[in-house]
Amino acid sequence: MLILVGLGNTGDKYSQNRHNIGFMAVDEIVRRHSFSDWKKKFKGEVSEGIIGNQKIYVLKPSTFMNLSGESVLSIASFYKVPPENIIVFYDELDINAGKLRVKQAGGANGHNGLKSIDSHIGKNYLRVRLGIGRPDNKEQVTGYVLSDFSKTDKIWLSKLLDSVAREVPLLIQNKKDKFMSNVALTMQSPKNKENEENRETKLNKG
Repeated sequence: MLILVGLGNTGDKYSQNRHNIGFMAVDEIVRRHSFSDWKKKFKGEVSEGIIGNQKIYVLKPSTFMNLSGESVLSIASFYKVPPENIIVFYDELDINAGKLRVKQAGGANGHNGLKSIDSHIGKNYLRVRLGIGRPDNKEQVTGYVLSDFSKTDKIWLSKLLDSVAREVPLLIQNKKDKFMSNVALTMQSPKNKENEENRETKLNKG
């Protein structure tokens, strides 16, 4: 059994914020893999389904970002799921927009949602860091993450969310590197993607 957690803030005014890309990612996973309708429980919204042979619960905390850990602890305690079986999707300022990285454990890097989760269940969960880029001025960070994605952003955003949802079975199988590689290949420009595929073909033939 695994728990996938998307981080964000509840309410229409926040729904398209950069800070809500975690919510967007798990929404697309639920849609693509035909999970159940969302139900209000565990201080959040929960959907459930199967990927491969794994039972999966998907959680969107309704506590607002700074208290996300309360919701995560609630569902993890109820189903007796250890932190290493929890995957958290969230916005990462220090990764370029449209890129992602996956890592086990680590620091919160100033992210209040992670700080809350760390304080409630520890740090040994899997983190899917969805890059949103960082503004030039440090003082603009709060306004930046709490502002909506631009029309231009939504071109790469749609592509990224679709790719994450399509490739998530690899994460479920603990194939983190393959997951990252497949998403990265999808996000390349058509020309770069063709060059990469040609390179891999030559390597395989060699």
